[in-house]
Formats: sequence, structure tokens, C-alpha cells
Amino acid sequence: MSSSKSLRAGIVGFRGYSGQELIQILHRHHYVAGVELEHRSDSANATPLSGQTVKDLGLAVVLLATPPEASMELTAEFLEAGAKVVDLSGAFRLKTVENYSRWYKETHTAAKLLDEAAYGLPEFYRNTVRHARLVSNPGCYPTAANLAIRPLVQAGVVKLDSGIICDAKSGVSGAGRKPSMKTSFCEVTENFSAYSLLDHRHVPEVLQNSGLEESQFSFTAQLIPIDRGILETIYFRRANAADLSQIYRDAYANEPFLRIHPPGKVPDLHSVRRTNFCDIGFSEQPDGRVVVVAAIDNLVKGAAGQAVQNMNLILGFEETEGLL
Repeated sequence: MSSSKSLRAGIVGFRGYSGQELIQILHRHHYVAGVELEHRSDSANATPLSGQTVKDLGLAVVLLATPPEASMELTAEFLEAGAKVVDLSGAFRLKTVENYSRWYKETHTAAKLLDEAAYGLPEFYRNTVRHARLVSNPGCYPTAANLAIRPLVQAGVVKLDSGIICDAKSGVSGAGRKPSMKTSFCEVTENFSAYSLLDHRHVPEVLQNSGLEESQFSFTAQLIPIDRGILETIYFRRANAADLSQIYRDAYANEPFLRIHPPGKVPDLHSVRRTNFCDIGFSEQPDGRVVVVAAIDNLVKGAAGQAVQNMNLILGFEETEGLL
């Protein structure tokens, strides 16, 4: 295949942090050019965003870095116009309107698309994503949590009746670019705060994809005064003496973006900054206590990078194109 940019991807929400990251990644992509699309009606240079726009521009795919309500409004029309869609919001991550209403505190307005949407965690659902028209990009916290937890749960090594605790810390960019009091400099600097205790909207993504009951998983999100990065410290008790290193190696042997540390070694945020990698390490004690640490860049593997990974799959390119 030639290295000319033969396809075009629309980027909606290009002013946000994830949208800006998409622009940078697609600039490096050999085969897909990014096209910035304005969806905000208050923009002086707004281009009417519709299915006809998609046709006129010849877009193969649209990447939605928008709030859920915007994604629900736009997706069906883009699909009908012949473009594939990768949605970075939470609009299509959950499988029922009831679950969405409970966790997002909003009414779902595009319920017909929930069954069709493929959950875009390629390490688990690559074949489904490859054949999808609509891919729902996972949340940043669930990306790290599911990659760390699911292989162990499936191997039966976690004592589920003792529960799993996930202590998750994120940089401020995870809250988006829209100004707010809680993310202002004076509130964040030299501070460290927990939020959405036990009812964070990303919790059901972990339950849904790692096969857990709500009573088995306790999640706390915490804001730290850095610009980007997620580090999750996950605690559980072992149910048996299985080799954790071997479980991870078997699960991720051929995965280009998973790096498993040797036992006793754990990742930090510097190791994943501005990359699409998820790094996982763990430490354990003879009494059955285990601590797993997972690290990602929330704007890359937790958002734009994973979206391009999914885009590559649905367009038939190498999964790593533009990302390595």
C-alpha cells in the first residue's frame, strides 16, 4: 500500500484535549488525513455538520470527541451517510438505557444504536471491532482497570468474595478542557482530592467487561495536580496459587500496546506519557494479598490513541499505524 493519505477522518470536538491529541496522531498517520469539523453552533466559522457534510467531504470515518449528548445526536446521521464512527464519549459504552440513566444521570436518546455499538477495547474485542460501523471508545479509567483485572478474574485467581479495590488517580486533563472551579489552577495545584466515591460513571464499564458484580468492586477516582496520566493501584486477595506473571503473559503475548513488568516491579506515569501503552506490574505476599499497578496516558490509550487504534481496525490498517 502506498504511503499517500488516501482516506479522510472527520474530527468532531477538535478543540478539546482528546480532539487535539487526535489531530497530532493523524498527522503522523500514513494513510488517513484528519479533517476538523465544527459542531458548536456558537462558532463564528461553523460548518453545518450533517450527513451531507460527511458525503461532500468523502469521510471514511468520523471520530467524535464530544459530550455524550452530542454523540447521540450526530451518530445515526453519520452512519446513514456511509461513514463509520468511533465515539470517544460514554454515549454507547453501556448496553441498556436503564444502566445509562443510572450512572450518567441522563436520558439516552439513541437507544437503537446501543446493541450495534462495539466496545472498543481491542485487546478483548478486536474481531468485533474490525467488522463494526460504530465503535464506542472505552473510558480512560476502565481501560486501565479492565486490562489489569479481567485476565486474573477469568483465570479464577481473584477471591471475589473479598472484593477488588481500585484506587485510581488521574491528571487534570481527564476532566476535559471546559473551565470549571474544581479544575482551576488554584483548586488543583498542591492539592489531591477524591471524587464520585462508589458511583463514578466508569464503574459499570469495569463490571460489564471484567465479569464482576457491583458488590465485588470498589472504585475511587482521585484528581492529582499533573496534566495527564492515570495510575491505578488495585488490591485483592488470591483464590489460588496460579502464576500471575504467566496469566498476564498468556493474555497479552501478542499485544503491541501491553507491557508487563517482572514480579515486584511496577510502572509509573513517566513510562507511558504520550504513548498508547498500558504498563502493568504487581507485587504479592505469601498470605494472599496482591497489589497490581496499571498506568496509561489518559489522552492516548485512554482516549485518542485507542480511538485511532480502533479506527485502524475498522479501516483495515495495521493496528499500530500512527501510534508507534
